[in-house]
Amino acid sequence: MEKEISGLVRAFERGKISRRQLVGWLAALAAGGGGRRAAAQNRSTFESTGLDHIALRVADVERSRDFYVEHLGLEVSSEYLPGNAFLTCGDNFVALFRGREPGLHHYCYTIADYDQQAAAAKLRAVDIKPTFQGGRIYFPDPDGITVQLAGPNRRR
Repeated sequence: MEKEISGLVRAFERGKISRRQLVGWLAALAAGGGGRRAAAQNRSTFESTGLDHIALRVADVERSRDFYVEHLGLEVSSEYLPGNAFLTCGDNFVALFRGREPGLHHYCYTIADYDQQAAAAKLRAVDIKPTFQGGRIYFPDPDGITVQLAGPNRRR
């Protein structure tokens, strides 16, 4: 950890990261949080390792489920609540939620070494306000599109 802190301080002193970023990454390190090596090396807030899933609002879940199964070969993995369906797409999935206005509900990135509290601290450190729902963390992108973060091997 000492090596990571030294690297962050050097980056700050050289003007490569802001004071706010330095504080956020130090808070994440102190919390034992995820992405610390990536933050120290890449200077990005998180290290995304892939797109985990997309979630769509659809007018008719059953109709949309059947469409994706028939035309894209997705497989139904679960339909445990009325008004939603989860479809497997390789190592990823597509979530369908019944909604009044069809469109993108959110999309989710897999983050290396994900830790919810450390992720929240990093987001707050760069003036992004996360929200939480059922153990999940969400935040808006610059256009207001909802982004979710998850760790590897997360299950729906």
